[in-house]
This record gives sequence, structure tokens and C-alpha cells, in this order.
Amino acid sequence: MLDIRPISDLRNKFTDIEKAVQANGHVVLTKNGYGSMVVLSIEEYSRLTNALELALDEADHLAESTSSRLTHNKIFRGLKK
Repeated sequence: MLDIRPISDLRNKFTDIEKAVQANGHVVLTKNGYGSMVVLSIEEYSRLTNALELALDEADHLAESTSSRLTHNKIFRGLKK
């Protein structure tokens, strides 16, 4: 369920925002009626970034073990599919 709140709640109702993030994993904050930012729980953030972190670790390991280098296009072509 999408929890949308005004950004002023971050300052004025921090505890409510914290509870909502713990319950839902995230809260969308708005400013003047438009989306401004998303507050994520640590667990949700980790879920979203773990695959990227693993890919970067693998790339670092590959870069240390070989002198071969790939172009930007070769790397990102596979990600677009």
C-alpha cells in the first residue's frame, strides 16, 4: 500500500513516519502536492541494492584479476533487456 504524506510530517510527525516505514518498508513524501522523496527502511534499501552491490563486487574482482576492459556499451547493453 502506498503511504503518501506531506514532507512537513517528517519534521512534525517523525515517529508516525518511522512507524509507517517499519510497517510498509517505505513512505512517499510530497512537497506542494508533488512527489519529493521516498523514505526507505534499511531492509527495503538493502533489498533494492543487494544485486547491484554484488555486481559491483564481481566487477572489482574481475578488474583486479585481468587487464581486459569492457566498454560502457558492452556492459550496459545486457542490462537494458
